[in-house]
Amino acid sequence: MLMEGYKKVLRFIKDWSLPVAMILGILSYFIFHWCHFPWKVRVFANNCVAWLQPSLLFVMLFLSFCKIDIKQLRFKRWHVWLALIQAGSFVLFALLEPFFGHVDQQIMIECAMCCMICPTATAAVVIVDKLEGNKLSLLAYTIVSNVVAAIVVPLIIPLVNPNIGTTFLQAFYIIIKKVFPLLVFPFLLSLMVRSFFPKLLAWLLQVRDLAFYFWLIALPLALAVSTRELVNSDVSLLCFVGMTVVTAICCLFQFYIGKTIAGQSNDRISGGQAIGQKNTVFMIWMGATFLNPVTAVSGGLYSICHNTVNSYQLYKKRKEKK
Repeated sequence: MLMEGYKKVLRFIKDWSLPVAMILGILSYFIFHWCHFPWKVRVFANNCVAWLQPSLLFVMLFLSFCKIDIKQLRFKRWHVWLALIQAGSFVLFALLEPFFGHVDQQIMIECAMCCMICPTATAAVVIVDKLEGNKLSLLAYTIVSNVVAAIVVPLIIPLVNPNIGTTFLQAFYIIIKKVFPLLVFPFLLSLMVRSFFPKLLAWLLQVRDLAFYFWLIALPLALAVSTRELVNSDVSLLCFVGMTVVTAICCLFQFYIGKTIAGQSNDRISGGQAIGQKNTVFMIWMGATFLNPVTAVSGGLYSICHNTVNSYQLYKKRKEKK
């Protein structure tokens, strides 16, 4: 009887791993916040999270590159359309911002800018794999979206926030330094392993869902960081509600438009994740670095939104299999 109950609990955790990981991440922040740890312990924990997050993303992308033949990587027409939507909406919101005089309204516009221009999450390939989508198409657009963000953001940000005092080249270098190591180095390492360590490659490919297990470690950390941004922000309740609505609309719109456009090329799953699942760590950093620092909250809100969508998609996939 006890063993049967234990198996049911394990099955529940496995089936609902994403919502469980999200709840654990949110609770872990509040538990850590309420426990009166010494200041040195808090600094050490923050440093560990700051190091562990990109490390986990690096490993997940490395494992994904190991699973595919890079020679088969192809850019498709829907990549161009989604890139135009990503860049065009960012520019459009930037042009609209001067017509809104109230600070809260400008924050919501900048929130939408962050949500739309933010590149694809490196972990999106993990969800595409679980949903049985096209990983090659997703990885190709991950590269495209990061290049688009690296070019468009430095061009437009000085017009939106001239007080930051950075030129295009300075902002471009800052963004490249932030996002491209997590794309280029896993790719190069996977090529090295594929060429010189075939036994290691075979072992890595034998472990089923290995990248997904790393994602289940990374997700609570992401939600803990997102919760910290939400709790520590000075945004008013009305503005917070507005930002929540804007973020939810941007998230759902991008999943819908991605599925619709890429669906015409039989890449519905990859298209939805490509433009819908965002690198929210980059979103938080971009808001805090280039825009009104309050807009960093949008990264936390978006993290909750796109992971809720992912949880629902995985639930539907399980129902289909059953």
